Amino acid sequence: MNIEIIGFIAAFTTTAAYFPQVYKIWKSKKTDGVSLLMYVVMFCGISLWLYYSLEINRPSLIVANSITLLIVSIIIFFKIKFK
Repeated sequence: MNIEIIGFIAAFTTTAAYFPQVYKIWKSKKTDGVSLLMYVVMFCGISLWLYYSLEINRPSLIVANSITLLIVSIIIFFKIKFK
């Protein structure tokens, strides 16, 4: 089995873990239980992972980190907007 397939499966599952949080915030318009600092730190870390992924040219990591960065950005936006 191609190792990139395993990477894409891992990327899908870990990235999908953020969707329930985004959906809950979007529906409730409440972010009381969400830590802005945690998501800002996560944004920085994922940005570095994306840079690393681009440097080593690993498609599974590039896709996963790009999507996760977008999702985390949405959560940060909602946290600021619904404060």
